[in-house]
Amino acid sequence: MWMAAGFAMLEAGLVRAKNTAEILTKNVALFAISCIMYMLIGYGIMYPAGGNGVIPSINWSFMFMNATDDNTLKAITEAIAAKAANPEEAPDPSYYSGLSDFFFQVVFVATAMSIVSGAVAERMKLWAFLAFAVIMTGFIYPMQGYWKWGGGWLDGIGFNDFAGSGIVHLCGASAALAGVILLGARKGKYGKDGSINAIPGSNLPLATLGTFILWLGWFGFNGGSELKISDIGEANAVAAVFVNTNMAAAGGLVLALITARIMFGKADLTMALNGALAGLVAITAEPLTPSPIAATLIGGLGGVIVVFAIVTMDKLRIDDPVGAISVHGVVGMWGLIAVPLTNGDASFVAQFIGLFTILAWVFAASLLTWFLIKLAMGLRVSEEEEYEGVDIGECGLEAYPEFVKAG
Repeated sequence: MWMAAGFAMLEAGLVRAKNTAEILTKNVALFAISCIMYMLIGYGIMYPAGGNGVIPSINWSFMFMNATDDNTLKAITEAIAAKAANPEEAPDPSYYSGLSDFFFQVVFVATAMSIVSGAVAERMKLWAFLAFAVIMTGFIYPMQGYWKWGGGWLDGIGFNDFAGSGIVHLCGASAALAGVILLGARKGKYGKDGSINAIPGSNLPLATLGTFILWLGWFGFNGGSELKISDIGEANAVAAVFVNTNMAAAGGLVLALITARIMFGKADLTMALNGALAGLVAITAEPLTPSPIAATLIGGLGGVIVVFAIVTMDKLRIDDPVGAISVHGVVGMWGLIAVPLTNGDASFVAQFIGLFTILAWVFAASLLTWFLIKLAMGLRVSEEEEYEGVDIGECGLEAYPEFVKAG
């Protein structure tokens, strides 16, 4: 959950001051919407009562579950009794908690939605974004999550995605790309002569803080995906995931900084920050099997890729204020492809099938959803509101009012 604060700070730092209150509103609201929609239907789709591997049989009962319905009390009581009666043969008491799993999984869907908010920043209507969040968190994300983590067909073919380079990060980036294509670029970003005009963020200290918060939160993101720490083997596995996650972030930042220095002649802080995040995204698909040096290299290559991806997106006139599509989408693909390099049970064929399935499903479903929202209420604020800042037009207040000129 602390990663939600990281995304909020990162995005607030990388947008202009006149758009800060609105981006913060989006981040807190999307988290709440994610929790509600995932409770109502999303979790039931992703972890259904049954299904054929493609279409789930939705578990509608989750929203009414309480502690005694969660099979936890009965399971642990029976296991303790069996252990007491026959300590040598009975297994150690253990159980699966659906309520615990829900809370862990709901922050993943919120992360996917947070990726979208940064990419469409500074020109999208707040309520259009929140309408999309309802569909994204309640339906689009859970469907592809079911195909792998819920025991669906992608899991059946051997697709590997330990903590979500594809299911979370590529998913969020694919939804963001569909929205950005329909939304268009910010005014002044691209000139008619083909020029690309930089639009600096308002608060790089805040963006840096957000990056450190995300870096810290990623230990829960990846380490928590081991799902238990009840024995020596699992404890060592979580420790390995922590180390590899950290090393990938370090490798991503350093190589992104070096790449930016070679390309631009300067040490670009924003590229360094995105390099760290790229390293984290890259290792998320498989943070357990690499050695620390392999994890550093996987994250480092992610840092190099993200610099070129951000530059390429601008050349394609795809305006992404925070680089989310590059960090989470392009590098998310690299993370999936890198899995068989260290995991002998993974195959490149299954990884590519999973990659293209997630990309195609989320992009197509999101494009349709964004298009319907555009018809119903419009996606973009007026030119006047964009010029004045969406803080005033959408929220009626400003994040930094003391810097506004009187009159």
